[in-house]
Amino acid sequence: MPKKLQPVSAQRKTAPATLLLADIRSLIVSARGQVSRAVDAGLVTLYWHVGRRIHQDILRQKRAEYGAEIVATLGTQLESEFGRGWSVRNLHRMIRFAEVFPDNQIVTALRSQLGWTHFRQIIPIDAPLKRDFYAEMCRIENWSTRTLQHKINGMLFERTALSKKPDHLIKQELKALREEDKMTPDLIFRDPYILDFLGLKDTYAEKDLESAILREIESFILELGIGFAFLERQKRMQIDARDYYLDLLFYHRKLKRLVAIDLKLGEFEAADKGQMELYLNWLKQHAMEAGEKPPLGMILCAGKSDEHVQLLELAKSGIHVASYWTELLPKKQLEQKLHDAVLKARSRLREKPANPTRKRPSA
Repeated sequence: MPKKLQPVSAQRKTAPATLLLADIRSLIVSARGQVSRAVDAGLVTLYWHVGRRIHQDILRQKRAEYGAEIVATLGTQLESEFGRGWSVRNLHRMIRFAEVFPDNQIVTALRSQLGWTHFRQIIPIDAPLKRDFYAEMCRIENWSTRTLQHKINGMLFERTALSKKPDHLIKQELKALREEDKMTPDLIFRDPYILDFLGLKDTYAEKDLESAILREIESFILELGIGFAFLERQKRMQIDARDYYLDLLFYHRKLKRLVAIDLKLGEFEAADKGQMELYLNWLKQHAMEAGEKPPLGMILCAGKSDEHVQLLELAKSGIHVASYWTELLPKKQLEQKLHDAVLKARSRLREKPANPTRKRPSA
């Protein structure tokens, strides 16, 4: 039996009703999200104040055994009255929260993007600078709890250029990030980049690497970090009737800069610097728009000599050299390798000689 068509008047009534329903649904979902965020922010504030109050009481008594006794007593009483969220274990988390984030103004700024589940992952980190890095990057890039855990497990801090700097410079950059939302290349660029999601095994060509990145562009941008926008592959540059091709061209919204990426299958060579400088100068002259800062370059290679990189002073040209790994190492090996790399980089900075003042020979 043929389907009976609705009269035109009925169709006209249905369309506004559908739009109205969609609008109301959108309002409800949005309001629920706002209420959820407000409740979570309120809990973060409450947990910080509770942790601070207990911590102050324990400090006044100056007895470790008193602290253990009072937390156990409080946990038993509060859990029976208010539920599982007030267990002894959670009270210890609240105390730790107040200890590692003693400034309520910082907590207030963070809670707009970080919920209690975020803080629960950050507060066990012992190193203050690493802890501050994850908190601020989570706020700036609006990471989910799952993404935050992935970044911590992947040792993002140890892979940033920032971690290789002396502590006082790390503090300065994190302070600027906290107070001004100021991003720098050292916060964004990493070494190494872990590209295990590309599925490359054994022998592969440079075009295979590029094709795999484009096939998994979403995962690649996630590894690069929030703020990167893909523009072009094999960007053509005409110089003196010769054609040059840049592998990948990105734009970083926070830095307001073009980012040129050159892929290398082998080790980094000194000649790679000249090639990247050529690309960057061409982009500066022909592709940079008003209000943008000069382009940055990243040479992504299978390996590199630290001494080569140091002597070439690549940072002066806006060039970052990084290794890529197509397979993720076991966690212990990854930790040791990155820990050694950070120590080595900081040692080189300490040993870098100042320009000696030459004495003029006496007449």
